[in-house]
Amino acid sequence: MISQEQVNKASNFLKLHKDREILVLLNTWDPGSSKLIEASGFKAIGTTSMGIAASLGYPDCQTIPLKEMTDAVKRIVDKVSLPVTADIEAGYGQNLNEIVESTKQVLLTGIVGINIEDSYNLSPDLVEPMEFCERISAIREMADSLGIHLVINARTDVFITSSGSEDKRLKESIERGNKYREAGADCVFVPDVWEEEKIKTLLEEIDAPLNILSNPTNGTGFPPSITKLQDMGVARVSLGSSLMKSTLASIKKVAEEVIQKGTYQTLSDYLEPIPETLLAYKMATE
Repeated sequence: MISQEQVNKASNFLKLHKDREILVLLNTWDPGSSKLIEASGFKAIGTTSMGIAASLGYPDCQTIPLKEMTDAVKRIVDKVSLPVTADIEAGYGQNLNEIVESTKQVLLTGIVGINIEDSYNLSPDLVEPMEFCERISAIREMADSLGIHLVINARTDVFITSSGSEDKRLKESIERGNKYREAGADCVFVPDVWEEEKIKTLLEEIDAPLNILSNPTNGTGFPPSITKLQDMGVARVSLGSSLMKSTLASIKKVAEEVIQKGTYQTLSDYLEPIPETLLAYKMATE
């Protein structure tokens, strides 16, 4: 069920959260994009739930059936040698037992880590902290029983969904992050925080490795550079769905020019220089 190779990858992936060098994840959605990222020199692969769902014709927020999600994740795991961590959104279940069983099915694809979030469908009514802690603890117990340290990246969506004051949201994110860490999370993920001062506060107040998201949405901007985040002490930065969305946006721009003008300038811009395009294809397929 769980191979020694998977156990070793999980151990190495956990160590990457403790290195002086920041862990950078470009989140992928299929084997080709994953192989390209691996060949580019990254140390691990993270999936994007939105990206996988979109690639299969589904909207985000757990509308994709679990089986289709796990099949997509397994195709990625089978094609790369790097450790893979999977975005499992809110856990694909309506209760604790269902969420643990769903997580187990994802774990059995060969992944070594998960993102799990404390909101359903990005609702402002987040899961109660203690209930979410129970999920983390139960997932940890399940993974331990299979002989693997699953790297749990606990995501709190306070800044995504809540409409309170900045100070209130920051305080709640810190409180939740520390509780999630105590429950067994290895890393705490606070998306939609991009300002340097807020990141510094999270680093000072959350007693856990911190994951910052670089995926501007809803008026948010980009966080500081990766070098700056590393110097600040951030353990992990991920691009989330931004890579997939930029790819879709590129297709849309090409399509609009072709259908509206009958010209190919945008396509030409993306393909030039041709040798670089062919190299990218080679990296994604060999």
